[in-house]
Amino acid sequence: MQAVRGDLLALAIAGDFDVIIHGCNCQNTMGAGIAKSIKQRFPAAYDADLATEKGSRDKLGTYSSATVDCDGHELTIVNAYTQFNWRGRGIKADYDAIRSVFAAVKSDFAGKRIGYPLIGAGLAGGDWDVISGIITEELAGENHTLVEYQP
Repeated sequence: MQAVRGDLLALAIAGDFDVIIHGCNCQNTMGAGIAKSIKQRFPAAYDADLATEKGSRDKLGTYSSATVDCDGHELTIVNAYTQFNWRGRGIKADYDAIRSVFAAVKSDFAGKRIGYPLIGAGLAGGDWDVISGIITEELAGENHTLVEYQP
């Protein structure tokens, strides 16, 4: 896992990544955090989320995605269903779902440049040490980068 500081979306738009992944709940909201920024900047990613069944637990560990053109290069945005809900106290990140999503990402996007934020460790309250271990295991051998937000 490489790590850089910066703005994931700005780096993706600039062509640093072929695929970006962000954590989503299963309620079709994309109303806070980086999901909200993605919803505003890439409406096709939100449309992909809306095409899934709202409130379905079956989405946990899966993803929806949209591929968009960014000044002549393609970018795929992966809406990773890593938590069921956003409400309530405590940890909302689902570690098994995170593992499943990243296994699918490796299978579906092998050889691509992959970027992601602190998935599951922000608003979802997960333990980044646990999550980063999962990502490192599941994306072994891939070119993937954690982008820690810095404006």
